[in-house]
Amino acid sequence: MVDADATLQTRWETIAPHLPGVLPGRLRAGASPQAVRLSAGMSGGDTRRLLNAHLHLLHLSRATLCVHAVAVQRAADGRGALLLGGHGAGKTLVALALVRRGWRVLAGDVALLECPPAGGRPRVLGGTTAFLARREPTRRWFPGLELGAGGGDRVDLSALEGLREPLPPALGGLVSVAAVVDVDGDPAAGAGAVEVLDEHTAATVWWRASGHLLERLLDGRAVVLRQLEDSTAAARRLERVREVAGAMRLHAVWGAPETIADRIEDLARSSGPARSAEVI
Repeated sequence: MVDADATLQTRWETIAPHLPGVLPGRLRAGASPQAVRLSAGMSGGDTRRLLNAHLHLLHLSRATLCVHAVAVQRAADGRGALLLGGHGAGKTLVALALVRRGWRVLAGDVALLECPPAGGRPRVLGGTTAFLARREPTRRWFPGLELGAGGGDRVDLSALEGLREPLPPALGGLVSVAAVVDVDGDPAAGAGAVEVLDEHTAATVWWRASGHLLERLLDGRAVVLRQLEDSTAAARRLERVREVAGAMRLHAVWGAPETIADRIEDLARSSGPARSAEVI
């Protein structure tokens, strides 16, 4: 629940796509002692950052991690993949290459990851609906895409045909492969490489990715979002992270977008129980 002035309603259609698990629509008025209070005059960017920090805690209380990753699922068999990596690593580019092969986007930047019971695989419950791409790299790798003129460095491709076609509910959202992707800037990057990270390194990557919504600064307030996660919540997140790291292998994949997409498809087809570290 959010306690805010009327400006939130006017901004909601642009803010909601960047909030994991939240859909655009009419807001209902209301307040409670637990409501997140937004200061009058708070910018749209700060509003989104503050709400996301509180959503991090809300999802975490329900054993769900907000992971900085693009989540995709193959329409043919429901196999899912999580594409991790920092800003500019090429997650969107790899996802676009997979969409051309019949995959669909489940989460455009932050995925909601349900932690598995003992021995199970994580499941994607949803995530952010915006699907932002950097204009120039996207033009370089996918010259046939119509991105339109102007609009700044980033463009939202969430309405792209085939990107989010509904999948049969029976296919579920189980993750078959998780990979940290790194798109090489050279179109002639070749076959690239795949490496399986050891469990300690993998847990560190999951820890950083699952704290993504807290690693933000507000432009107009002296508030450190990281401090919203107290020691109890941090311990809960660490437990979830270790469960995920122990439940499945985490790969590191680099190369061109299409090359990485090849590797992701191969890994999805051969996915199985977690094994010790190895190089493929």
